[in-house]
Amino acid sequence: MVKVAIFPPNSLILADLIERKGHEVLALQKAVRKKVKDPDIDSPPMNLTEEDPIKGLKYAAIEVPSGVRGRMSLIGPLIEEAEAAIIVEDAPFGFGCIGCARTNELSIFNLRKRGVPTLELKYPKNKDETTDMVNKINTFLDSLPKSSESLESSENSEILESSDSPDISSDKELKEDE
Repeated sequence: MVKVAIFPPNSLILADLIERKGHEVLALQKAVRKKVKDPDIDSPPMNLTEEDPIKGLKYAAIEVPSGVRGRMSLIGPLIEEAEAAIIVEDAPFGFGCIGCARTNELSIFNLRKRGVPTLELKYPKNKDETTDMVNKINTFLDSLPKSSESLESSENSEILESSDSPDISSDKELKEDE
């Protein structure tokens, strides 16, 4: 079972596909759930504490708005924990919006920077593209090792070597190309 980060980070569609394939999804809902159940939170709808923007400094500069830092204090640890990632670009709000363009850009940048096996897709516009997207996601998830130990132990991941799809990439590949 591999820990897979998703973008948008609260997409129930991506989360469901990942869980059906036996992997652990790193989704925003789980991070928020921990915060809401925390007895230190005075009012759960306002699920950020005063410390969260400070924790967010690890992921965003001081000049970045506190809302971005607050969101990154939740999303950043998910990205750090990721052993693989699926990014869907140009998704509509209903697919899983986090409501902040700068947080979106920073999250995608950090996911790409991790160098983990990553599948990047454009949001589908019709039924055929939707079927193709689900097939690509399933193929990507099937190509991941069944345990995270085998992902860490294989320096030259089979995922990257066996893929003919330009959608699957890592920073390692980008550095080799340069």
